[in-house]
Amino acid sequence: MIFFQIRKKAEIPLLSHTIPLSTSIENLNFVVFDTETTGFHVNGPDRLLEIGAVKVKGYKVVKEDIFQTLVNPHRQISREIMELTGISEEDTKDSPSARQAIQTFIDYVKEADPVCLAGHYVSFDIQVLKSEYKRNNLALQRPKTIDTLDLIGYLAPSRMMKDLERYAQDFGTRIYPRHRAVNDAMTTAYLFSELLALMKDRGIFTWGDLSEVSSS
Repeated sequence: MIFFQIRKKAEIPLLSHTIPLSTSIENLNFVVFDTETTGFHVNGPDRLLEIGAVKVKGYKVVKEDIFQTLVNPHRQISREIMELTGISEEDTKDSPSARQAIQTFIDYVKEADPVCLAGHYVSFDIQVLKSEYKRNNLALQRPKTIDTLDLIGYLAPSRMMKDLERYAQDFGTRIYPRHRAVNDAMTTAYLFSELLALMKDRGIFTWGDLSEVSSS
């Protein structure tokens, strides 16, 4: 006889399914987040290393409302990753587990009351969270997200690069030191707020408008 283990489902609390599509962007909250990992094979041997996030209210980055936590990956951190991020095994040895860290992030999101999550190449960061939950026999339901790459694709479809810093330079937004989750989240947040302002110039004023553009 074969037994199938059913994973308990978890979700990140967002307003995307309940807020009216006519709601003005200036009245929306967003959480922009980023992760650092021990490598890119997050469905395999690599693990979550850090989560960073910041709230965006309408077109403004709320730089006083940030979230940051290191994560104990319970595996060796390569020299390459230590040099890239500056995060060592010593830094993470007393840090929470991935499941604990993600729960504190979810608590932060709940407090921020956002319509959705946002990020730069955000599908990777969501996959990081989903993979860590899966290791704990939990199924994290995919949340509503907006990717800055999609907004850039709408505003400037000829731009094909993916580098966050280059985009921040091109759009004249703030750049924080790279490859730490909270810093990349801050850089992304300022880029995101600028993209929203440019969308406004194109007649994108509401949650419905933004949802349509970001999913097209």
